[in-house]
Amino acid sequence: MNSVTLGIDLGKRWFHVVGCDGGGRVLLREKFSRSQLLQFMAQHQPCLVGIETCCGSQYLARKFQGFGHEVRLLPAQYVKPFVKSQKNDFNDAQAIAEAVRLPTMRFVPLKTEEQMDVQALHRARERVLQQRLALTNQIRGLLLDRGIEIAQGFYALRTTLPALLEDDDSGLTPMLRDLGRMLLDMWNRTEATIDQMNNRITCMSRDSELCRRLQTIPGIGVLLSTAIVSAVGDASAFRRARDLAAWVGLVPQQHTTRGKPRLLCITKRGNGYLRRLFVQGARALWVWKDKHPNDPVQRWLLQLAERRHIHIAICALANKLVRIAWAVMRSGIEFQHRYHI
Repeated sequence: MNSVTLGIDLGKRWFHVVGCDGGGRVLLREKFSRSQLLQFMAQHQPCLVGIETCCGSQYLARKFQGFGHEVRLLPAQYVKPFVKSQKNDFNDAQAIAEAVRLPTMRFVPLKTEEQMDVQALHRARERVLQQRLALTNQIRGLLLDRGIEIAQGFYALRTTLPALLEDDDSGLTPMLRDLGRMLLDMWNRTEATIDQMNNRITCMSRDSELCRRLQTIPGIGVLLSTAIVSAVGDASAFRRARDLAAWVGLVPQQHTTRGKPRLLCITKRGNGYLRRLFVQGARALWVWKDKHPNDPVQRWLLQLAERRHIHIAICALANKLVRIAWAVMRSGIEFQHRYHI
């Protein structure tokens, strides 16, 4: 008997599948390798398939959709309450099969290969930035052990270290001087890699009409616009602007009891990288607030900063930028600077 709902627990090599009928009764419990799973899904009649989001889930979801199945991706934290008794792979798959049938369940939208490419580029760039920072700190620490202090920042390292390594009176030993040249060469290659990634992201933003529209919003540039499109596409998965702001984690945390609402700090849920870029864009608007005194966004920010702490005002502006971005993506028009907040 073919199952109506399939819950699949993904792994690197082995995949556990639990199938249920319309009443929730378990009809299938199988363990497959990757090739066996693809063959099984290709031969199974179209049904509802639930997969927990993890590495590789987007690829398999697209493959299963090509076989005619209706695939839904579930966040791991929403599946955990459905796990009964001991935790094992079959129990996880059964929990997925039960959770995917709920009408109130929230699912993760499937991404296209173009979105995955842009997201991979952003993640690789973030990794290289961390490597550059770690390498910079290590070079400054090694020199500080020899009594040589270099100012913070990349510019000081780029301009001071080459001359220091060539100076015979710097007090560095020959071995440390050779090590410094190797570290400096690694640092320069990292800088070149970052520039190549930045150029690639810039080209992608120019080719995307949606990215160009997002960049008309104050505080949103090349990095943020491409990150938004890679994460949410055209934002069709969000019914309201507040839903996108809540997904990014820029709405207040609610702790209501006895009918008394109480709002705390922001939830910081969802995509932390995207949230950080929105906050940085809002902070940039605060830095340049005196340059555009007649801009409605700047005027709203200044009025809020008079009543709240500046960090709270910046987070509130980041929330507003998320909502404006949702409106721009859903409406299909550019941001209009002549408006009233």
